[in-house]
Amino acid sequence: MARGADAVSDGTVLVRRGLIALTSIGILATAFELATERHWNSWEQLTPWAALAVLAVATVLVILPDGRGVTAARVLALLVLAASIYGVITHIRANYDAGVLDQRYAESWDNLPALQRWWYAATKTVGPAPTLAPGVLGQTALLLVLATLTGRGHRSPQRSPPETSTESGVTGQHPPGPL
Repeated sequence: MARGADAVSDGTVLVRRGLIALTSIGILATAFELATERHWNSWEQLTPWAALAVLAVATVLVILPDGRGVTAARVLALLVLAASIYGVITHIRANYDAGVLDQRYAESWDNLPALQRWWYAATKTVGPAPTLAPGVLGQTALLLVLATLTGRGHRSPQRSPPETSTESGVTGQHPPGPL
């Protein structure tokens, strides 16, 4: 039975594994979504694919023993976050540019206040680009960064030496966790 620091360590390991699992699910789900949208028709559309590959490498670096790749993983995750922000801005800009082509606003687009036009673009009232879809990359990258911050940073929790119960004389050992 875990007590005190062991219970905290076990909880930390569980949270870390959960964050890494959510990161992996996010990578796979985003790849599936990009594939179903056939999001590969230009160099710009290949950006999220490259970001997913970088995030997959970062995930592998996080699960290396002894935390050897954590700093590199954090840097890679932050690069993916930047790509995500770029994607959101690009999608909003594409919708903004499509505003003049929208049948509801074709004649009045140029007369609308700029803030209203940008709002319509950001909320996908005009244009075909899903503005928050690239944000999933950023969310997934942040999950990975959070996974590197649990517990003592990036290493598996260190267990204290086995304790001997004075009542039963039984030595209790806790095997170290892999993550």
